[in-house]
Amino acid sequence: MSNKDSRRHTSDTRLLEGPQSTWKDLKRAVQIGREFFYGFRKLRHVRNCVTVFGSARFAEDNPYYRMTEELSFRLGQAGYSIMTGGGPGIMAAANRGARRAGAPSYGCNIHLPDEQYPNPYTDLWLEFDRFFVRKVMLVKYSSAFVFMPGGFGTLDEVFETLTLIQTRKVQNFPLVAMGTDYWKHLEDFARFSLLANKTIDPGDLSAILVTDDMDKAFNHIKQGCRC
Repeated sequence: MSNKDSRRHTSDTRLLEGPQSTWKDLKRAVQIGREFFYGFRKLRHVRNCVTVFGSARFAEDNPYYRMTEELSFRLGQAGYSIMTGGGPGIMAAANRGARRAGAPSYGCNIHLPDEQYPNPYTDLWLEFDRFFVRKVMLVKYSSAFVFMPGGFGTLDEVFETLTLIQTRKVQNFPLVAMGTDYWKHLEDFARFSLLANKTIDPGDLSAILVTDDMDKAFNHIKQGCRC
């Protein structure tokens, strides 16, 4: 990691280090506002967008990579644009599918200590310093989410989006999780722990479609999209 990257990461993490001077908090608030405006300005023309999440670690020969590319290609042919985190793996597969279909392809990256490189399939690639700013962009400009197998970052987006739907912050927002084997244990947890203990309502589980069927995924997005 370069000295520049180290300084950047230290600056970002200071936001969560507790109380600081009013002047420093004001300065940071201005910086955050500028970052929001940067995203709003760059993405203002995005329409009919489906955001795809998933692991950066899958290679091109992985079945989930191929599944992602094919679904994104079909969505692109149907007139949807595709947005991802802009990096490799599943993100590259989704942007690649959009590129094949001639559909707009976007990447919203996040600055990290170990920076991910941009994939070559995006028409517009942005970088953000703060996760919460990036998340707003991914929801604000998206009409549906597709969750492919991934790690903590993907799980974070799954639960945050489900929370937004549960609390009615967003409505008519299709969610699809591709890979029934991968998501099975998470489904079991939701059903036999959360639902069994009444920490969620039965209707909350209907907010997301878990499937391996490309046609079901495509139709779920098309029928429920808030486009």
